[in-house]
Amino acid sequence: MSIFHKRYFVDFLYIWRKEMQQVFKDEGVFIFFILVPLVYPLLYSWIYNNETVHEVPVCVVDESHTALSRHFIRKCDASSDVRVAYYAQDLDEAKSLVSRQLVKGVYFIPKEFESNVCRMKQGVISVYCDMSLMLTYKAIFQTAQLVSLDMCKELQTKMSSSYTAREEAVSARPLDYADVPIFNPAGGYGSFILPAVLMLILQQTLVLGIGLSAGTARDANPYRNLIPPADRRYRHTLVIVLGKALCYLMIYAVMCAWLVCAVPAMFHFPQLATWQSLLTMMIPYTLACIFFGMVMSCMVKYRENVMLLVVFVSIPLLFLTGVSWPQSNIPGFLQGISWLFPSTFGARAYVRMNSMGALFSDIEAEYRILWIQAVCYFILALCVYRFQIYRSRRIALQRLDELRASRKN
Repeated sequence: MSIFHKRYFVDFLYIWRKEMQQVFKDEGVFIFFILVPLVYPLLYSWIYNNETVHEVPVCVVDESHTALSRHFIRKCDASSDVRVAYYAQDLDEAKSLVSRQLVKGVYFIPKEFESNVCRMKQGVISVYCDMSLMLTYKAIFQTAQLVSLDMCKELQTKMSSSYTAREEAVSARPLDYADVPIFNPAGGYGSFILPAVLMLILQQTLVLGIGLSAGTARDANPYRNLIPPADRRYRHTLVIVLGKALCYLMIYAVMCAWLVCAVPAMFHFPQLATWQSLLTMMIPYTLACIFFGMVMSCMVKYRENVMLLVVFVSIPLLFLTGVSWPQSNIPGFLQGISWLFPSTFGARAYVRMNSMGALFSDIEAEYRILWIQAVCYFILALCVYRFQIYRSRRIALQRLDELRASRKN
């Protein structure tokens, strides 16, 4: 190795070591690089560990007071999702219970319910739900729907002229079907949304940590620039970018394994991808997030600004992944903006492989785009860091000329 290349290698190791020291010395950077990726996924997963809601309290307004209405109420109360907590005299009393959050929904059975059924007319039961929480709405509405379908089969069986149990089953359900849930067998919220959240946590914590580290460097520098002008080791852009990137990559190699392998296994989320496929996908995603964070760190002036920026865009970025909201319903303009963020393609690729069982060839488009983002943000990081070096030198020379002029005077 020549002296020239050896000097670059020594400078590279020096920058890596200084950045690693900065990570563990700065409390803010340490929290976002180490503590948040370790604790935040556990908190989210623990909150949604039950996957679905059970025993949702409802109120019943029974104006019919008949055997058929009581049969409906008993079947609803016997379900695992709904619990009949109150009986009200009228809808006004039921609305009062909902407004006080004592119940999440109301089953209203009109006076003519059984008489309409006996006259071969359609019996109607009104369901009122608190729509502020979609999980409780789903439990209340689906329970009423399933109970009504089950009662319809019972009534059809009684009115049929069948002689055998098989004939009764065919008359009650002439077209049979098998309900097989795919991709989310438990039908839970955690298995549905948390895999994408884990990928977003990786990107956001990287951007926060790198931004805080850059803010600390600016605060320590009298010229308020990213690069210390007096240190010769910080004069070569490629060495700076690679030294810092190696530090972040070493830390997040451990964090990635924790987020995409350990946390889903602990909370029994779907895990259909092999570790080789996950490793292949996570390499470009992590690199893209690192260089994206380095570019963003040069665009914020103060240490606190990066926290405000990242917190503001976290929820929109989750929607733009197309996991919590259908990608086909996202406007084209917003879809174009989502292409700027590695989390968009990282979350899609991870969910399709780990939750849907897609092969690596099925996410080839996302994989290529992640590599393109990694290369583009790497080049952009070189440009913005080079500009920082140029600006630091120019300000240092101006300051030196001012000092010389003051000495002559």
